[in-house]
Amino acid sequence: MSGMPQITVDYSVALTSAFDRRGFALALHPSVAELIGSALPDFKTRFRPITEAVIGTGEDTEAMVHVDLAILPGRDAELKTRLGDLALALLCDHIKPGTGLNTQVTVEVRDIASYHKRVLAL
Repeated sequence: MSGMPQITVDYSVALTSAFDRRGFALALHPSVAELIGSALPDFKTRFRPITEAVIGTGEDTEAMVHVDLAILPGRDAELKTRLGDLALALLCDHIKPGTGLNTQVTVEVRDIASYHKRVLAL
């Protein structure tokens, strides 16, 4: 069973210099591939800086990183929990301390409802 992982990472722009985004993706891809039996070329991770967000009471000392890890259906709840735990641990490993920000780090693992793909060799 292939996974076709689509990974989207939203992160507070204040974390730009502290968050090793490429390192996170390059660590996440092979780890998830092993768990779900997906080929590395199937992985796609995109990063979106959040320029405006209100967290809690809206203090400037708050930040967030959220990972949406979408895979093809068919995995049980236990595997999804393992994926979420793995992604959360790797994410925390790729955010440098010392920012002075209280950073909420979250991961959602979900099934892709419908997926269509074509690879163009241009």
